[in-house]
Amino acid sequence: MRLLWKSLDKMRCLRKRSAIPFLGFLITFLLFLNLYIEDGYVLEGDKRQLRETSVHPASSERYVHTFRDLSNSSGTINVTYRYLAGTPLNRKKYLTIGLSSVKRKRGNYLLETIKSIFDQSSYEELKEIVVVVHLADFDLVWCENLVQEITRKFPHHIIAGRLLVIQAPEQYYPSLEGLKRNYNDPEDRVRFRSKQNVDYAFLLNFCTNLSHFYIMLEDDVRCSRNFLTALKKVITSREGSYWVMLEFSKLGYIGKLYHSKDLPRLAHFLLMFYQEMPCDWLLIHFRGLLAQRDVIRFKPSLFQHMGYYSSYKGAENKLKDDDFEEDSIDIPDNPPASLYTNINVFENYDATKAYSSVDEYFWGKPPSTGDFFVIVFNNASKISKIKITTGSDDRQNDILHHGALEVGEKLVGTKKGKQCSSFITLGEFKNGNIEVQDVDHKIAFDIECVRIVVTAGQREWLIIRSISLWTTQPPSQ
Repeated sequence: MRLLWKSLDKMRCLRKRSAIPFLGFLITFLLFLNLYIEDGYVLEGDKRQLRETSVHPASSERYVHTFRDLSNSSGTINVTYRYLAGTPLNRKKYLTIGLSSVKRKRGNYLLETIKSIFDQSSYEELKEIVVVVHLADFDLVWCENLVQEITRKFPHHIIAGRLLVIQAPEQYYPSLEGLKRNYNDPEDRVRFRSKQNVDYAFLLNFCTNLSHFYIMLEDDVRCSRNFLTALKKVITSREGSYWVMLEFSKLGYIGKLYHSKDLPRLAHFLLMFYQEMPCDWLLIHFRGLLAQRDVIRFKPSLFQHMGYYSSYKGAENKLKDDDFEEDSIDIPDNPPASLYTNINVFENYDATKAYSSVDEYFWGKPPSTGDFFVIVFNNASKISKIKITTGSDDRQNDILHHGALEVGEKLVGTKKGKQCSSFITLGEFKNGNIEVQDVDHKIAFDIECVRIVVTAGQREWLIIRSISLWTTQPPSQ
């Protein structure tokens, strides 16, 4: 505890510095405090003293109260929701899609967004999703009229338990008056973004136990076809790796994916700092504090912003995601695997980055004849297509000038890890790239390794921008 009090002393000294570093320190301090309270290490007297010494006494009681809530068995916030349409099913689904919507001064895109979600999903995909709409406006007449429209347009989805419409009553909201004006935002802007943080917190809290994964959309979004299948491929490819948030759009709070088990903590986080900054900025802090330092964003984007008028004052909002593709079903499967290379790696551009759908790549120093880059699958796979690209737009000569693509079987253990003892060549690289179709028709065995072999040394460095593999059956879950 002595360390905690020293931290508080430092926090007092930082008052006069800029808001952003101070907030980062405060967030870090409160999360560490959370660990103490969850494990029962903070005594009641300590909690009282923390309330008394907080920089913002009016907010500190809410923060400590929130941390107390984290110590209960469920970790969820005690809110009694209104069910406006539909009821949750007992069986957990694969994915919950969350939307929060308020009355707009100009335009309303919620119905189009819901329609896009359902229209762009196959019958099999629909069985694995649940859409939760939080009508976060206190105008009850508007809510009632919108619920009637939703019920009229999507009755079978409501009956099937695929669509729920909820509301968190106004009495559960914290005060939205006299808020801190960080970044010199006008009062109405601060009130809007602060309420939005609370809206999302209550939505996340409700969705905690509905599915294994959760993705947030805004209420003015168009979806790519079969987006769930694309999501599942990406999630499967990340098996065994740590992540907090995966991003499937580069805009705002659109297409941000979480494990459902993390939703209570994220909900509490948004509530604690609801008046500090916009939600998409808070998400960056949340991700970093849970030890995911880098953005993990996938291309192509699966969701596109379609609204023309913002929910804030009806201002024009023409933002578009130029990485969006309407048909993204051809995302590679990339089965779980280990990657090895004897090419000298530059800095942190390691081998795994060539095998990811994220916008990153492997970068190595000039390779020599016989150097290799090998992918060893966790389980033998039937591969239908392999596509490998090297070089980049700004380093177009850092390609594999001379190389071959091989597939192998018969795994054996070596000092450098598992390798295949038998390989067959599929083809040669041309202009740094190779694509082989119908691999499963050309190879009789289930593939255990894919290997790139350098057939002639080069002076140029080597970028392997992407390795894409498609299987002949859906990846196992």
